[in-house]
Amino acid sequence: MVVCRMTFMVCKMKRSKLEIEKKTKWWKLKKEECCEEFRQKLRQALGGQVVLPDDWETTGEVIRETGRKVLGVSSGRRKEDKETWWWNEEVQDSIQRKRLAKKKWDMDRTEENRQEYKELQRRVKREVSKAKQKAYDELYTRLDTREGEKDLYRLARQRDRDGKDVQQVRVIKDRDGRVLTSEESVQRRWKEYFEELMNEENEREKRVEGVNSVEQKVDKIRKDEVRKALKRMKSGKAVGPDDIPVEVWKCLGEAAVEFLTSLFNRVLESERMPEEWILVQDMYERSRTVVRCAVGQTEEFNVEVGLHQGSALSPFLFAIVMDQLSEMFRQESPCTMMFADNIVICSESREQVEENLERWRFALERRGMKVSRSKTEYMCVNEREGSGTVRLQGEEGTDGLSEMEEQEEQETEKDKERQRMKAPDVTRFRRLEAG
Repeated sequence: MVVCRMTFMVCKMKRSKLEIEKKTKWWKLKKEECCEEFRQKLRQALGGQVVLPDDWETTGEVIRETGRKVLGVSSGRRKEDKETWWWNEEVQDSIQRKRLAKKKWDMDRTEENRQEYKELQRRVKREVSKAKQKAYDELYTRLDTREGEKDLYRLARQRDRDGKDVQQVRVIKDRDGRVLTSEESVQRRWKEYFEELMNEENEREKRVEGVNSVEQKVDKIRKDEVRKALKRMKSGKAVGPDDIPVEVWKCLGEAAVEFLTSLFNRVLESERMPEEWILVQDMYERSRTVVRCAVGQTEEFNVEVGLHQGSALSPFLFAIVMDQLSEMFRQESPCTMMFADNIVICSESREQVEENLERWRFALERRGMKVSRSKTEYMCVNEREGSGTVRLQGEEGTDGLSEMEEQEEQETEKDKERQRMKAPDVTRFRRLEAG
């Protein structure tokens, strides 16, 4: 038997700080004082001129540099998961003094230092309680205003994002079901999954080459068109490759309208866009992206399939494609209703529904798109006999009965009818009961 004495030094484990992309704090332009300071500094950077330079490269670089100097840049660190939106200067100052007192007590464990730390701790709790109550009172007062509604939706979206699995789950499984724990392996798996998802093409017909172009005169873009377009654009959207949001152009006012109108007309005349913007076809041919997850950011990989998520051009391109695909057989509402990538087909008979559904399936799949069987549902209204089914490519939909109900053959017909009203367990596409 061996007897010994051991002393363990318990140290706090520091979480590795996750570095994220540093961004210019463009959101500060919502405040009029910041917007005015930005205009003045930009005018100084341009030598006292109000007119922006003609070339895009010079203008873009001056705007970005001025934004970084005036508005500042984010730290590049992930925010702590604490509810601190209501903190004021008094609370932050008290918390800083409490932290210093804690460090002082850790270094010198005297009763005097302990009492000082405990007193500051109680004071911080009181000030935090007062600040939080004051912030909530102001929030409740603002709820009846338009700005208050925006704040409420912003907080709701933030709470929803904080609760997402991508923000919480730091370990995932590989193809074989083994749990991955290291940050490098998790990032590789995320990249592997999305790289395969965004580069797998469905079978489709070959694209017809040699399409004739239409030669016609294009009118110049007018200032009032640019002015209306800027007014309709929403603030708070993600920036593009040029790192300049719409808030900048709204802040610059008429000077931005003059510059953008001239720039757009030069693009039409020269048929060349700035390199930071890229042409549509080139933009999709050289598309690369990354995946942001709880453990960091993956390496870049190519994207060969689909439209860019978050791009203002993507809904327009999708609408053009769907309009061309469905031109020959779509019907006016309420017979056919289209909602983004969802389609509602209405008819008076099952046979007509099947026929229209087959037309849509054939038109989409011959161009590389697919109809999701698991998300396709059908609803029968005012139908006396509920024994029929709707077929998609010869495949029957479920009749609303779950597996448990099919096994319970000893139940009475009344109980079976009651069970049919329960939500079905969908495997392909299902039938919804309606009055």
